[in-house]
Amino acid sequence: MLFTSLKPMLPVWGEAPFDDGAFLFEPKWDGARMLLHKREGKLEAYTRSGMAVAAQFPELREAAGLIRANSAILDCEAICMRDGRPVFDDIMYRLRLGRSDKIAQAQRTKPAAWVVFDVLMSGDAQHLNEPLADRKRRLDELLLPGPVLIKTMYVENQGKPLFALTERQRMEGIVAKRKTSLYMPDTRSPDWLKIKHPQTIDTVILGYRNDPFALIVGLHFRTVKNKPVATVEDGLLPEHRERLLDEIAGQPIRQEDGRYWVEPKLCCRIEYKDRTDAHQLRFTRFIAFVLDKKTDDCVWAY
Repeated sequence: MLFTSLKPMLPVWGEAPFDDGAFLFEPKWDGARMLLHKREGKLEAYTRSGMAVAAQFPELREAAGLIRANSAILDCEAICMRDGRPVFDDIMYRLRLGRSDKIAQAQRTKPAAWVVFDVLMSGDAQHLNEPLADRKRRLDELLLPGPVLIKTMYVENQGKPLFALTERQRMEGIVAKRKTSLYMPDTRSPDWLKIKHPQTIDTVILGYRNDPFALIVGLHFRTVKNKPVATVEDGLLPEHRERLLDEIAGQPIRQEDGRYWVEPKLCCRIEYKDRTDAHQLRFTRFIAFVLDKKTDDCVWAY
């Protein structure tokens, strides 16, 4: 199992926070999921897709000494903190680097840390078939304190208060995990639930589709303008379609594969709960047209 690219266990979507004594509740960290493999002084980090990336993170040289066992596999979230909160785009930037000089510079400007929340192996023993509550106790004994390797906090029963706290701290949300859950690699299990705070963002209307009616919206990024990021259907009513057609009357429209592309001159506000590594927004809902906003101001905030 050591130094093979295992895929981590994943949560399913949860609708709303809840309190339940059968669950542990953790903050959801906005970073990159990684499994850390250690044997003696050697440590490797594997992403969800199986890429070995320890060479891109010199910070990990310190991490091996913070793990008491000679051998271990830890489930973590790699994060870069900025202004007191983890910033997803910073850790994605670190993952794209290959040149040693760029890596060294990013270590200073966007330092990474690893938040540990599970253990799959320690010493010669595998822990996949142990309940989560037992694995959490093993972590308490396994990790030494240090700035690079941090054991995540969790609470029992009180999911709603933790959800409210993560909202105040502008974090993604929480993960609810059944105390008796076993660790099942490469499995999306209903024993783990991710519950996220919805985010709002103003986007550029790039086009629309009919049957059912939906808006194609985009954002400006550092290297590209008007990049499509979502097709939004929820929250739209017939009057929204009529309003859009009134606003774009007389504009040139290009039709392609059932989609109608328009001049990017209108903005709308949407809500989303998730986004991919390529900044595609998921679980979206239309909120309102923002007709007094300049489309140049619809920028992804790094």
